[in-house]
Amino acid sequence: MTVTTDRLPSYSLFAALLASAGLPIYIHAPKFYVDEYGVSLAALGTVLFGLRLLDVVQDPFLGWLSEKTRDARAAAVGIGCAVLGGSMLLLFAVPPFLPPVLWFALSLTLVFSAFSFLTINFYAQGVVKAARLEGDGHLRLARWRESGALAGVCAASVAPVALGFVFAAPFAGFAAGFAVLSLAAWWFMRPEWSTAGLGQSTGFAAVLSDPMARRLLLIAFFNAAPVAVTSTLFLFFVESRLEAPGFEGPLLLVFFLSAALAAPLWGMMAERFGPRDVLVVAMVLAIFSFGLAFTLGPGDWLLFTVICIASGATLGADLTLLPAIFAIRMAQVSPSASEGFGLWSFVSKLTLAFAAVTLLPLLENAGFQSGATDNPPEALAMLTLLYAAVPCALKVIAIILLSLTNLKEA
Repeated sequence: MTVTTDRLPSYSLFAALLASAGLPIYIHAPKFYVDEYGVSLAALGTVLFGLRLLDVVQDPFLGWLSEKTRDARAAAVGIGCAVLGGSMLLLFAVPPFLPPVLWFALSLTLVFSAFSFLTINFYAQGVVKAARLEGDGHLRLARWRESGALAGVCAASVAPVALGFVFAAPFAGFAAGFAVLSLAAWWFMRPEWSTAGLGQSTGFAAVLSDPMARRLLLIAFFNAAPVAVTSTLFLFFVESRLEAPGFEGPLLLVFFLSAALAAPLWGMMAERFGPRDVLVVAMVLAIFSFGLAFTLGPGDWLLFTVICIASGATLGADLTLLPAIFAIRMAQVSPSASEGFGLWSFVSKLTLAFAAVTLLPLLENAGFQSGATDNPPEALAMLTLLYAAVPCALKVIAIILLSLTNLKEA
């Protein structure tokens, strides 16, 4: 089976599937289990933190597994899609056979494990695909892939709410639709799951021993950490700092729509002006948007909407350009790319675990209480500092590292 060069929309569809199983599930699943089964937020928070740690540990293993099954990648991905769709049904559509918090943990473990395995395979396959595309294949593929991913995030974020106007059980409908999407995404990508002509695995050592690959992984960590910080604190910031409960969903949608619309533009600019310079511009814009959030107070939701548009646009650059740069390097030092993207996924998940384990205890020690109407000024000051200032500092580090990196070597 040969890999064609004219099936880029199928990459958008598959990316939309994966994105639908990521952040939107962090948003929807806890509220669903609180409302339907009365599970405490503390218990759900503990489970989610444990799953983040599991992701950090298992991603390198899943990268190894992806490499071991690469000669049967279409079948392996098909199994992964079946597990992903089935576990989403277990999470939202099947009444728990076990205590709800345990059912929540087991279902999400299956969802996120299948998600990680499919993501690693998908990005590794992208290295193969890009080599067969005309022009700058990695950037061209990244535009299609990340635009689809961001569209999937937007759709999955609002789908359960929209289905609530039509169905009595909107989350069951969402899960059923997701299962159908899993099947469709696998079907349309079937001709693409080929590793014909790809070299043998070089293992993790080839990636970790390459100075450029290590530098790109380090840049990825410091560049992704601000998004992990703001994602962890977003709901708290809107509810308690802006005093705008109920605005969280629309603001998230604005953020992701901005990212989806901006992603192709960043890719086109990178092809013309070079990815490093364009990425630095996006990082500087992100610092300005995070810094502006530092000045906000109660009732400033309209100005925060502008910040969501600007910061969402910069996320489009992060998700499009850095993975493309890393894929270019993997094509040189580890052509199979599975282990490389296992490490890439590991770094991305590590930022989420880092944010959860450091920020929330700092907030609690400052006296912050979620949902309270009388949080002390020092607690709100800590929330603002963590949400606005910490991402700026992390972005500055990422800019310095990127500016000192000669991407022509990659």
